[in-house]
Amino acid sequence: MNFMAKQKDEGIFYSLNIADIQNVAQQELERNLSEIEIESIKDLIASNINWYDAIANAIYQSNFQTT
Repeated sequence: MNFMAKQKDEGIFYSLNIADIQNVAQQELERNLSEIEIESIKDLIASNINWYDAIANAIYQSNFQTT
């Protein structure tokens, strides 16, 4: 694989950061989470995001043609 193809395949498309987590905590708990609390939910956040369905739904909603 050449460098450009590798770079495109490994690029980050979407990410969440600490500010995103704190925004939700403020809305749901009316407070920020501590560093320990954030660390304790990182894996839970990742396991609760249904990436496959989100991507598949976006593809089908865009009406891309199959080959």
